[in-house]
Amino acid sequence: MKFIVAIFLHALLAFAVGLYSQFPWWLFVGTSGIVAFFIMDSPAKSFFAGFLGVGALWAGLATGKDLANAHLLSSKVAQILPLGGSYIALIILTGVLGGLLGGFAALTGAFMRSKSTK
Repeated sequence: MKFIVAIFLHALLAFAVGLYSQFPWWLFVGTSGIVAFFIMDSPAKSFFAGFLGVGALWAGLATGKDLANAHLLSSKVAQILPLGGSYIALIILTGVLGGLLGGFAALTGAFMRSKSTK
């Protein structure tokens, strides 16, 4: 149950921080670390909760933006990158990148908690 709550909190706080344009885009890393710090879970579960929460959020937001412009921008960016022009590969890459950032931030928060309790 804590794992599901952690996934939801990672996604919710990353989305909430991203709503405000005066904040830097990377501020969700701090929220992922804070969520993992306060939700007592193992470092592996914390990493996967951060990875799934932020990765799903980024992939979902990228898909929404992509559908809004009929895949025009993402297809052109996918041609620039070595993705073979596949907008789907670009969305997956976006989700994996966001997931790794959220996962490693959560892992850091979990390790900080384990060091502070010793």
